[in-house]
Amino acid sequence: MRRDIPDLLRSHDFTHGLDDDQLAFIAGCARNFRFDQGDYLFREGDAADRFYLIRHGRVALEMNIRGRGQVTVRTLQDDDILGVSWLVPPHRSTFSARALTLTRAIGFDAVCLRGKCDADHDLGYALMMNFMPELLGRLRSARLQLADVYGAPNG
Repeated sequence: MRRDIPDLLRSHDFTHGLDDDQLAFIAGCARNFRFDQGDYLFREGDAADRFYLIRHGRVALEMNIRGRGQVTVRTLQDDDILGVSWLVPPHRSTFSARALTLTRAIGFDAVCLRGKCDADHDLGYALMMNFMPELLGRLRSARLQLADVYGAPNG
């Protein structure tokens, strides 16, 4: 059975709390994507003009570290959100994202979605509230990685 974008969005945690009208409204900015193993979804420094809801697969978030090359800092998978740099200027990707397996995702045109959030502040607020747990989780993860690299102080 083939499902349309609003149905796929309805089944993703990111859209929790959005009503059918809001789902239909943002679905106009979305389409399905397929990435083969090794494909880059975006690269560090690129314009952050899209973000993804991963439906199936695994994606490595990588950053270039001088003297070490590309280093994986996090692996994302089914139901994760990929790409948060679209939210704030200068709208540049802070990581690269590479498919580790066949990956299927719903991709949002960030310019379109920002325009819809500007036009409907209630929708914009709801989406930002759904993004906040993801952002906080990534900050916690970065903190733990730094503690591991540099050693946690004895407390």
